[in-house]
Amino acid sequence: MSEEVSALFEIMQTTRSMRRLKPDPVPPALIRKILEAGISAPSGGNMQRWRFLVIRDAEIKKTVGAYYKRAWDEVARPRYSQSDPAPGTSPERFSRMLDAAQYLADHIHEAPVWIVPSMQGASPTRTAGSSIYPAVQNMLLAARALGLGATLTTLYLNFEKEVEAALGLPSDVHSYALIPIGYPVGRFGPVRRVPLVDVVYADRWGQPYRDS
Repeated sequence: MSEEVSALFEIMQTTRSMRRLKPDPVPPALIRKILEAGISAPSGGNMQRWRFLVIRDAEIKKTVGAYYKRAWDEVARPRYSQSDPAPGTSPERFSRMLDAAQYLADHIHEAPVWIVPSMQGASPTRTAGSSIYPAVQNMLLAARALGLGATLTTLYLNFEKEVEAALGLPSDVHSYALIPIGYPVGRFGPVRRVPLVDVVYADRWGQPYRDS
């Protein structure tokens, strides 16, 4: 395996959600590299209907951040507090993840840059998402490669109309995620996942997958 291929796999295997971000400014050139990675992704029919809103405005972030925190306090935190640890993780790691999620809810408006991937269309669908989320993943990997922390969140969609109005989106344009970006507090990866044998099947549902 070449060094380039090894580096790519290392990036993928260490691109975890970085929810604790420093407020330090991020050079525009790095954000441009992330956006270029996004538009390098495939889209249905190569139509490239994606649009990316880059938010640096403190007042917009403060307004949207308040809705985000409300969604965390009223919806997500109560649900997670009554849930078992995520698959493949320990109660201690799950608790640390919740602490990081709480930090993001409290400080998301302080992240220096947000990217909001959006698309035109009456209502978001799974097929529409297939033309935007590959771009999102490219941007997350690019941020990791550049030493920047980022995470994909859709929690704000609990207040979709209010947030999209605050973002100034046209009525026929909808956001699909919010990606806060900044220099991370803490280290990258490795990601922790359940074994392949628990999630991959061969030919028929439930039939164990084997490499040969």
